[in-house]
Amino acid sequence: MKLDRLLQERRIYRQKIASADILAVIARAESDIDSAQYMLKRDPDWAFSIAYNSVLQASRALMFSRGFRPSSHEGHKNTFAFLCAVAEEDRRTLVDFFDRMRVKRHQAVYETAGLITRIEAETLIEQAQSFITWVKGELDKQAPLH
Repeated sequence: MKLDRLLQERRIYRQKIASADILAVIARAESDIDSAQYMLKRDPDWAFSIAYNSVLQASRALMFSRGFRPSSHEGHKNTFAFLCAVAEEDRRTLVDFFDRMRVKRHQAVYETAGLITRIEAETLIEQAQSFITWVKGELDKQAPLH
């Protein structure tokens, strides 16, 4: 889906976000991934959820840096729709993976406890770490925020 369509459907909005706020969001993503690793030994469901949140926060940081924010209705879904619209071909597979993890996380949190295996949580944590590193590089390319 293209950005123009997301804007037209009011799934995303244009908004200027301060650099300090973008840095705070990416810092939250980094903190969450550390927490996910710590929680992995105790509770794979919760580690998965925290790792998912790190991806969401990194995605929001990228979105904010490009002058957009998601609608509050279906905000997670709209954030990943934005990512899909702006992602280069080599990143779309990863964005699709994260969107599937969005659905799985919803099931684990709201429907079925114990749904997530340790391997699934580890995989998401690894992918999230790589994604955060990539987002930070993208943020630095646009205009160093530090």
